[in-house]
Amino acid sequence: MLDLNALSLTELKKLHKDVTKAIESFEERQRKAVLAELDALARERGFTIEQVVGVAPASTRKPVAPKYANPADPSQTWSGRGRKPKWVVEALEAGKSLDDLAI
Repeated sequence: MLDLNALSLTELKKLHKDVTKAIESFEERQRKAVLAELDALARERGFTIEQVVGVAPASTRKPVAPKYANPADPSQTWSGRGRKPKWVVEALEAGKSLDDLAI
């Protein structure tokens, strides 16, 4: 058996890190195995796992069409959602409005 008292602090920290990683890896493998078993049982009974647990499958979002374009470089566009690009902020600070940048 490993004598922990004989290890240096660096060795102990590395051992701790390795053990933590091994535990997380073990738990993930176990979770996947249980999920596979549940999926097989659900399919055997004619259901999907989503139907059994009541979770809808993740939907994929469609990209939003751009509403604004940089007048200096029309390839730079923005949908109007999320954080404003730098070129939008600079245009607004220069006195332009979003209507001026609309496509």
